[in-house]
Amino acid sequence: MEKVKCLIVGSGPAGYTAAIYASRSGLAPVLYEGPLSGGQLVQTTEIENFPGYPDGITGQELMADLRRQAERLGTDIRFGIVDRVDFGTSANAPVSHHVHIDDGTELEAETLIIATGASAKYLGLDDEKKYAGMGVSACATCDGFFYRKRTVAVVGGGDTACEEAQYLAGLAKKVYLIVRRNVLRASEAMQRRVMEHPNIEILWETQTLGLFGEGGVEGAHLVRGKGTDHEELFDIAIDGFFLAIGHHPNSDVFREVRDAQGNVIKTGVECEEMGYIRVNHPTTATNIPGVFAAGDVADPIYRQAISAAGSGCHAAMDAKSFLA
Repeated sequence: MEKVKCLIVGSGPAGYTAAIYASRSGLAPVLYEGPLSGGQLVQTTEIENFPGYPDGITGQELMADLRRQAERLGTDIRFGIVDRVDFGTSANAPVSHHVHIDDGTELEAETLIIATGASAKYLGLDDEKKYAGMGVSACATCDGFFYRKRTVAVVGGGDTACEEAQYLAGLAKKVYLIVRRNVLRASEAMQRRVMEHPNIEILWETQTLGLFGEGGVEGAHLVRGKGTDHEELFDIAIDGFFLAIGHHPNSDVFREVRDAQGNVIKTGVECEEMGYIRVNHPTTATNIPGVFAAGDVADPIYRQAISAAGSGCHAAMDAKSFLA
């Protein structure tokens, strides 16, 4: 079994930044990229809000830069997916965590940094993949700037959807909020702001059937009152289509498992109800000694590349302190 001082799982801004700091701290980190090298950011086209790039940069270029920097400083970057972790429970360093990779590799890590991110939930339409990066987005803060004075649609009825609709309404000339039910699930204050905003039109009891456009999103096929006697098919002309139906943190393989009585039957990291890993703020430490979480897997609020990178720095420093 291979022994490592610092094992990093995940290759987004948090994972690569953790690798940069861990390398410079002499921890000889090994980083497993996971199923998508560079994380969600490689699916983003132009990025204009990451410091240090005054002219903007594509998501793929940014992640390639971070990867090269981590490699240059000595990070051992590998492709593979973690399929099981047997956590050590000793309160003293060094502590062993046995990590199993899908290619059969087994590692014994003194410290483990979980930076596996969170995946946006999609409707499951083929057109979402077809127009990925060409009008379909799951992050209004990331991509809304490119839709100034244009028309966009947001799908969802909760606080996140309402927040994103308001944010986009400050940039776009019109925002459709596509809501499957006849009510919003957002807080009353949030509902009021959305309903009173002159740039937002709510499409109640409406679902998306598909998207259309040449070389990018130009419109959406919708249905109102699906399955009722008053079912109505119609199209809207839009330039952007934003998903705001939630995120799923990629924490499943690391989570503790409890039985129906609440007894722990598999040791793992503690998570919040939605699956985000709990950390001992202001550090990135989890409930397991020597295990740290950084980036979107532990962040249900901000979910930005720069905040993920910052937490990756924190995780590497926490790992160094733990080993010291």
